[in-house]
Amino acid sequence: MEAITLSPVKGRPREFCMDAALAAALRVFWSKGYEGASMADLTEAMGITKPSLYAAFGNKEALFRKALDLYENEKLQYTRVALDQPTARAVAEYFMRGALEAQTGRNEPKGCLGVIHSVACGSEAEAIKEAVIARRASSRAALLQRFEQAKRDGDLPDHVDVNGLANYLFAILQGMAVQASSGASRADLELVIDTSLAMWPSA
Repeated sequence: MEAITLSPVKGRPREFCMDAALAAALRVFWSKGYEGASMADLTEAMGITKPSLYAAFGNKEALFRKALDLYENEKLQYTRVALDQPTARAVAEYFMRGALEAQTGRNEPKGCLGVIHSVACGSEAEAIKEAVIARRASSRAALLQRFEQAKRDGDLPDHVDVNGLANYLFAILQGMAVQASSGASRADLELVIDTSLAMWPSA
Protein backbone atom coordinates (compact mmCIF):
# COMPACT_ATOMS: atom_id res chain seq x y z
CA MET A 1 0.00 0.00 0.00
CA GLU A 2 1.26 3.43 -0.88
CA ALA A 3 1.14 6.02 1.86
CA ILE A 4 1.61 9.75 1.64
CA THR A 5 2.69 12.21 4.32
CA LEU A 6 1.18 15.66 4.21
CA SER A 7 2.38 18.59 6.27
CA PRO A 8 -0.48 20.58 7.82
CA VAL A 9 -0.14 24.21 8.77
CA LYS A 10 0.25 23.28 12.42
CA GLY A 11 1.28 20.11 14.19
CA ARG A 12 3.09 17.05 12.97
CA PRO A 13 2.74 15.59 9.46
CA ARG A 14 -0.25 13.28 8.98
CA GLU A 15 0.12 10.08 6.98
CA PHE A 16 -2.68 8.19 5.25
CA CYS A 17 -2.89 5.20 2.95
CA MET A 18 -3.41 6.29 -0.65
CA ASP A 19 -4.87 2.92 -1.65
CA ALA A 20 -7.43 2.89 1.15
CA ALA A 21 -8.41 6.50 0.50
CA LEU A 22 -8.87 5.84 -3.21
CA ALA A 23 -10.95 2.72 -2.51
CA ALA A 24 -13.18 4.80 -0.23
CA ALA A 25 -13.57 7.46 -2.92
CA LEU A 26 -14.52 4.76 -5.42
CA ARG A 27 -17.34 3.56 -3.19
CA VAL A 28 -18.69 7.11 -2.90
CA PHE A 29 -18.64 7.67 -6.67
CA TRP A 30 -20.12 4.23 -7.27
CA SER A 31 -23.01 4.74 -4.88
CA LYS A 32 -23.75 8.45 -5.45
CA GLY A 33 -22.51 9.16 -8.97
CA TYR A 34 -20.01 11.83 -9.94
CA GLU A 35 -22.39 14.75 -9.59
CA GLY A 36 -24.00 13.40 -6.43
CA ALA A 37 -20.67 12.92 -4.67
CA SER A 38 -19.82 16.14 -2.86
CA MET A 39 -16.35 17.03 -1.66
CA ALA A 40 -17.67 16.65 1.88
CA ASP A 41 -18.84 13.10 1.07
CA LEU A 42 -15.46 12.24 -0.40
CA THR A 43 -13.27 13.70 2.33
CA GLU A 44 -15.40 12.14 5.06
CA ALA A 45 -15.24 8.69 3.47
CA MET A 46 -11.53 9.00 2.71
CA GLY A 47 -10.73 10.31 6.18
CA ILE A 48 -8.78 13.32 4.91
CA THR A 49 -9.23 17.06 4.58
CA LYS A 50 -10.01 18.85 1.32
CA PRO A 51 -6.48 20.32 1.04
CA SER A 52 -5.05 16.83 1.55
CA LEU A 53 -7.32 15.46 -1.17
CA TYR A 54 -6.18 18.10 -3.64
CA ALA A 55 -2.53 17.59 -2.70
CA ALA A 56 -2.68 13.81 -3.10
CA PHE A 57 -5.09 13.30 -5.96
CA GLY A 58 -5.69 16.62 -7.72
CA ASN A 59 -9.23 17.90 -8.23
CA LYS A 60 -12.49 15.95 -8.13
CA GLU A 61 -12.30 14.95 -11.79
CA ALA A 62 -8.74 13.66 -11.41
CA LEU A 63 -9.79 11.71 -8.33
CA PHE A 64 -12.67 10.14 -10.23
CA ARG A 65 -10.41 9.09 -13.09
CA LYS A 66 -8.08 7.38 -10.61
CA ALA A 67 -11.09 5.71 -8.99
CA LEU A 68 -12.28 4.55 -12.41
CA ASP A 69 -8.86 3.02 -13.08
CA LEU A 70 -9.12 1.16 -9.77
CA TYR A 71 -12.65 0.00 -10.63
CA GLU A 72 -11.57 -1.36 -14.00
CA ASN A 73 -8.49 -3.08 -12.59
CA GLU A 74 -10.26 -4.72 -9.66
CA LYS A 75 -13.94 -5.04 -10.51
CA LEU A 76 -13.80 -5.55 -14.28
CA GLN A 77 -10.94 -8.00 -14.47
CA TYR A 78 -13.44 -10.62 -15.62
CA THR A 79 -13.92 -8.76 -18.92
CA ARG A 80 -10.34 -9.48 -19.93
CA VAL A 81 -10.58 -13.13 -18.93
CA ALA A 82 -13.88 -13.44 -20.83
CA LEU A 83 -12.23 -12.76 -24.17
CA ASP A 84 -10.03 -15.84 -23.74
CA GLN A 85 -12.97 -18.25 -23.47
CA PRO A 86 -13.10 -20.95 -26.18
CA THR A 87 -16.43 -20.04 -27.81
CA ALA A 88 -18.43 -16.86 -28.43
CA ARG A 89 -21.22 -18.20 -26.22
CA ALA A 90 -18.72 -18.88 -23.44
CA VAL A 91 -17.37 -15.35 -23.85
CA ALA A 92 -20.87 -13.92 -23.48
CA GLU A 93 -21.65 -16.11 -20.48
CA TYR A 94 -18.40 -15.13 -18.74
CA PHE A 95 -19.19 -11.46 -19.34
CA MET A 96 -22.70 -11.76 -17.94
CA ARG A 97 -21.84 -13.89 -14.92
CA GLY A 98 -18.86 -11.67 -14.15
CA ALA A 99 -21.12 -8.64 -14.35
CA LEU A 100 -23.59 -10.35 -12.04
CA GLU A 101 -20.91 -10.82 -9.40
CA ALA A 102 -19.65 -7.24 -9.75
CA GLN A 103 -23.11 -5.70 -9.72
CA THR A 104 -24.58 -7.64 -6.81
CA GLY A 105 -21.63 -7.95 -4.42
CA ARG A 106 -22.76 -8.08 -0.82
CA ASN A 107 -20.32 -5.41 0.39
CA GLU A 108 -20.33 -3.19 -2.70
CA PRO A 109 -22.76 -0.66 -4.19
CA LYS A 110 -25.20 -2.19 -6.67
CA GLY A 111 -25.02 -1.67 -10.40
CA CYS A 112 -22.12 -0.65 -12.64
CA LEU A 113 -19.99 2.44 -12.19
CA GLY A 114 -19.57 2.85 -15.95
CA VAL A 115 -23.28 2.68 -16.68
CA ILE A 116 -24.07 5.16 -13.91
CA HIS A 117 -21.70 7.73 -15.36
CA SER A 118 -22.43 7.12 -19.03
CA VAL A 119 -25.94 8.45 -18.46
CA ALA A 120 -24.92 11.45 -16.33
CA CYS A 121 -26.45 14.55 -17.83
CA GLY A 122 -25.17 17.57 -15.91
CA SER A 123 -22.57 19.91 -17.37
CA GLU A 124 -20.21 19.11 -14.49
CA ALA A 125 -20.12 15.46 -15.53
CA GLU A 126 -19.78 15.91 -19.30
CA ALA A 127 -16.03 15.22 -19.38
CA ILE A 128 -16.52 12.23 -17.11
CA LYS A 129 -19.29 10.88 -19.33
CA GLU A 130 -17.05 11.19 -22.39
CA ALA A 131 -14.20 9.38 -20.62
CA VAL A 132 -16.45 6.50 -19.57
CA ILE A 133 -17.92 6.17 -23.07
CA ALA A 134 -14.42 6.15 -24.60
CA ARG A 135 -13.34 3.33 -22.29
CA ARG A 136 -16.46 1.36 -23.15
CA ALA A 137 -15.73 1.83 -26.86
CA SER A 138 -12.33 0.24 -26.34
CA SER A 139 -13.88 -2.72 -24.53
CA ARG A 140 -16.52 -3.10 -27.23
CA ALA A 141 -13.86 -3.08 -29.96
CA ALA A 142 -12.06 -5.97 -28.26
CA LEU A 143 -15.33 -7.90 -27.96
CA LEU A 144 -16.19 -7.25 -31.60
CA GLN A 145 -12.78 -8.54 -32.66
CA ARG A 146 -13.34 -11.71 -30.62
CA PHE A 147 -16.75 -12.30 -32.25
CA GLU A 148 -15.28 -11.75 -35.70
CA GLN A 149 -12.70 -14.42 -34.92
CA ALA A 150 -15.49 -16.74 -33.76
CA LYS A 151 -17.28 -16.25 -37.05
CA ARG A 152 -14.12 -17.01 -39.03
CA ASP A 153 -13.66 -20.15 -36.93
CA GLY A 154 -17.19 -21.32 -37.72
CA ASP A 155 -18.24 -20.90 -34.09
CA LEU A 156 -20.92 -18.36 -35.12
CA PRO A 157 -23.25 -18.83 -38.11
CA ASP A 158 -22.44 -16.93 -41.30
CA HIS A 159 -25.66 -14.92 -41.13
CA VAL A 160 -24.86 -13.42 -37.71
CA ASP A 161 -24.03 -9.72 -37.68
CA VAL A 162 -21.21 -9.57 -35.13
CA ASN A 163 -21.69 -5.83 -34.69
CA GLY A 164 -25.31 -6.37 -33.75
CA LEU A 165 -24.37 -9.29 -31.51
CA ALA A 166 -21.85 -7.15 -29.62
CA ASN A 167 -24.47 -4.41 -29.26
CA TYR A 168 -26.95 -7.01 -27.99
CA LEU A 169 -24.56 -8.26 -25.32
CA PHE A 170 -23.74 -4.73 -24.16
CA ALA A 171 -27.44 -3.92 -24.00
CA ILE A 172 -27.95 -6.96 -21.76
CA LEU A 173 -25.02 -5.97 -19.53
CA GLN A 174 -26.18 -2.38 -19.23
CA GLY A 175 -29.74 -3.49 -18.55
CA MET A 176 -28.54 -5.80 -15.81
CA ALA A 177 -26.63 -2.91 -14.23
CA VAL A 178 -29.70 -0.67 -14.25
CA GLN A 179 -31.85 -3.43 -12.78
CA ALA A 180 -29.25 -4.24 -10.12
CA SER A 181 -29.06 -0.60 -9.03
CA SER A 182 -32.88 -0.54 -8.91
CA GLY A 183 -33.04 -3.45 -6.51
CA ALA A 184 -33.38 -6.51 -8.76
CA SER A 185 -32.46 -9.71 -6.97
CA ARG A 186 -29.63 -12.00 -7.95
CA ALA A 187 -32.21 -14.60 -9.00
CA ASP A 188 -33.88 -12.05 -11.29
CA LEU A 189 -30.58 -11.29 -13.01
CA GLU A 190 -29.62 -14.96 -13.28
CA LEU A 191 -32.87 -15.48 -15.18
CA VAL A 192 -31.86 -12.71 -17.58
CA ILE A 193 -28.54 -14.48 -18.17
CA ASP A 194 -30.15 -17.90 -18.69
CA THR A 195 -32.70 -16.47 -21.12
CA SER A 196 -30.03 -14.61 -23.07
CA LEU A 197 -27.89 -17.74 -23.38
CA ALA A 198 -30.90 -19.78 -24.52
CA MET A 199 -31.33 -17.29 -27.38
CA TRP A 200 -27.64 -17.23 -28.33
CA PRO A 201 -26.97 -18.08 -31.99
CA SER A 202 -25.08 -21.32 -32.54
CA ALA A 203 -23.39 -22.68 -35.62
